Amino acid sequence: MTYSEAWVTGRAAEAYRHGRATFGIRPERTALLVIDMQDEFVRPGWSPYWVPAATRMVPRLRRLVGTCRAASIPVIWSIFDDTHLGLDRPHALRHLPHADTDWRRPGPAEVWAPMGHRADEALIRKPSYGAFYDTPLDTMLRNLGRDTVVVTGTLTNYCCGTTARQAYERGYKVVFGSDVTATDDESRQEPELAVLRKGFALVLTAEEITDRITGNVPSTAGHGREPGEQCLTRPQVC
Repeated sequence: MTYSEAWVTGRAAEAYRHGRATFGIRPERTALLVIDMQDEFVRPGWSPYWVPAATRMVPRLRRLVGTCRAASIPVIWSIFDDTHLGLDRPHALRHLPHADTDWRRPGPAEVWAPMGHRADEALIRKPSYGAFYDTPLDTMLRNLGRDTVVVTGTLTNYCCGTTARQAYERGYKVVFGSDVTATDDESRQEPELAVLRKGFALVLTAEEITDRITGNVPSTAGHGREPGEQCLTRPQVC
């Protein structure tokens, strides 16, 4: 077969818009990652790094956190902080527009209180965008026996997207919340989701994630899934 330009570009476009990963989810093998839902990004007006879209999706993300807690899915939080006097932070950041303000947080970064972080849930203080970079996250997930991560939080195309890619490269199945992630320029949301959808993650809404965690998605016997595994793909193709 000869593949025409129209064929290959059409195939790519379809995967960016509608592609779905075919792996399943087992709640006992899954962890929820809540990325950087901290004061400077979520607390309205508190810093020049405020992400209004992240504040707006807090109620939906809190419901998903509650669903995961009820299903005994570990919730692991991360915050972008000044760790080790900044000596562990990539040096190039200081030269980039992302750091073009003199604003400095007045103390250690904290999860925005309305998010409801609990003392019995792990909190990772990370020095860069991805939650795996110079942190114990990979060790924690393996100690918990988890091979699937659900990525939520902010910013979609920075810390969340980088974390999703890092998880993929480490062999994890990645589920990415399309409406429980948010970025500072909402026109950038879908382009990032498109890339993740095609090559790195299963992109689902919070409602779709909840349905699969709680077993509300019709399943069909067979098709190569492990016993007890909930389907994460469209029911008609699962």
